[in-house]
Amino acid sequence: MKSKSKLPDFEQSLTELEALVAKLEQGDVPLEEALKTFERGVALTRQCQTALRTAQQKVEVLLARNGEETIESLVDEEDADDEDDDDADER
Repeated sequence: MKSKSKLPDFEQSLTELEALVAKLEQGDVPLEEALKTFERGVALTRQCQTALRTAQQKVEVLLARNGEETIESLVDEEDADDEDDDDADER
């Protein structure tokens, strides 16, 4: 998928976030470094939230489609065109 190359992997972001939290919890980080670490943590949190929201939307689409094999939002445009042709044949 093209979107995976744009955004870091969820698990990778979560692992990095956990490491940053552990670093800050030690309490021996200089203020400037702590602020930069916190800022990075906020960015990672937002990335994780976006990834979770996207996954939730995909699950909702799957559930809404009652188990049908094809999901419009998850197929390529060419595949979607083929499905439209199949739907027209059924009418």
